[in-house]
Amino acid sequence: MSLIPNINGDANALICGASRGIGLALCAALLARADVARVWAVSQHASQSTALLTLADAHGGRLLLIDCDARDEQALAALAAAVRQTCDHLHLVISTLGILHQEGAKAEKSLLQVELAGLQASFATNAFAPILLLKQLLPMLRKGPTTFAALSARVGSIGDNRLGGWYSYRASKAALNQLLHTASIELKRLNPAATVLALHPGTTDTELSRPFQGNVAAGKLFEPAYAAQCLITLLERFGPAESGGFMAWDGQAIEW
Repeated sequence: MSLIPNINGDANALICGASRGIGLALCAALLARADVARVWAVSQHASQSTALLTLADAHGGRLLLIDCDARDEQALAALAAAVRQTCDHLHLVISTLGILHQEGAKAEKSLLQVELAGLQASFATNAFAPILLLKQLLPMLRKGPTTFAALSARVGSIGDNRLGGWYSYRASKAALNQLLHTASIELKRLNPAATVLALHPGTTDTELSRPFQGNVAAGKLFEPAYAAQCLITLLERFGPAESGGFMAWDGQAIEW
């Protein structure tokens, strides 16, 4: 099965948030495929990541490392310019950006713990960075089959929120969902072969989830490699007809 629906030939893919967790696992999984020509691995310190450098040594010129702080729109513009030097069309872009309790963000347990700095940190990474990445890469997403996917979270669902808490994280992921859904409508006009998806990878054993894994049901804590493969299966399955959707790792739609 092709990496994304209706693609002809090998794919050019870009992973933002590529140096660890699901992003790193996606890079490895994509490079293992014969139908992927090149992968751009983007993170704040991609060129210093031992794991990415090891992958680059193993795969030669198929993996290109780019340092970029995705919270900085000028850095994103420079990223897009660098990619355009060797590529005029990206078939797949995945943003794995997300913070819950890092870099100023907080997993608030009550309303009294909500602070402006935590809200701003959560929104900057979880909502603003992915949509600005899409904006800057848009010229390379207009010429044929292409998929832009960003990792959302089930806790970003308003309809599914029955426990409360995690104000900043929930709200920023809900904002991401709205931004992606809105972008999918515009891209449908600009490129009918484009797909935009918000994807929930399931609870994965990464730095983001580790302080909160105690209540995860048996069999529901995924390794990054498994989560990455589930996401790739979704990318193979869902195309323009599903653009704008919010999907879980198992292919089930999530209520907004």
